Amino acid sequence: MPGSILASVRAERAAPSLLRRLLRAAPWLVLAAWLAAALAGPFATSSANAIDLPRILAPPSADLLLGADDLGRPVLARLLAGAGTSFAVGLGVVLVSATIGALIGGVAGFAGGWVDLVVVRVIDVFLAFPGILLAIALAGILGPGLGNVVIALAVVSWVGYARLARAQVLSLRMRDHVLAAVALGVGPARILLRHLLPLAAAPLIVEATFGIAAAVVAEAGLSFLGLGVQPPAASWGSMIRDGVAQMLIAPHLVAAPGLALMLVVLAVNLLGDRLRDRLDVRTAPR
Repeated sequence: MPGSILASVRAERAAPSLLRRLLRAAPWLVLAAWLAAALAGPFATSSANAIDLPRILAPPSADLLLGADDLGRPVLARLLAGAGTSFAVGLGVVLVSATIGALIGGVAGFAGGWVDLVVVRVIDVFLAFPGILLAIALAGILGPGLGNVVIALAVVSWVGYARLARAQVLSLRMRDHVLAAVALGVGPARILLRHLLPLAAAPLIVEATFGIAAAVVAEAGLSFLGLGVQPPAASWGSMIRDGVAQMLIAPHLVAAPGLALMLVVLAVNLLGDRLRDRLDVRTAPR
């Protein structure tokens, strides 16, 4: 009898612990599924663009796990192709904007003087415009397409990395090792790239994780407006746009890409929060 009571108590204690572990692993599982879907996207392109008129607006079934759209194309295949689009845009925008922003902000913080003043004023000008509206204007000027979307979003996104890199370099440029490098005659470019920016990498990496989520949402918004990737290429934003007209009779057209977009953005933001807590010396576990 005491043994059974002890076993039940242990089971009750293990259940919340197991649930907690599953919740902590959920963002990683979503991110892994997103990466796998992005890698499988190119292989699903042919089936994602295959029009089958008898299956127009077909509901989910054993043959069509997520149903078919208004042209009879399988929603699952288009969802995989759209994952590749969102992953390419998110990664491309972050790589371009973080590199450019970190270099500009680092140069401004290290050089100081009129260089810093000019960079700060340019940043203020960019911040005066709403980011999404500026991205829409740039996408409209450059024209639709995956590459133009990356360029438009990178032009908008570099400002945050530049401000962060400038602030970090301003706080690091008077460190002893930097002053010693200056006294030894080390060039400014070498000091910036080897002694300053590596120390500022941690907050920049955290900012990049949130930047991926923002870029995925922005790409979906531009595609929803018709300024992103063009048909027959798949995008989660364009899938939601095409499914809005049939939302009452075929809600799966909006539910599938909308749920995928929500899960990916939520998972990336949660991982960004964890990474920020891990790298923060005030809250990181010792």
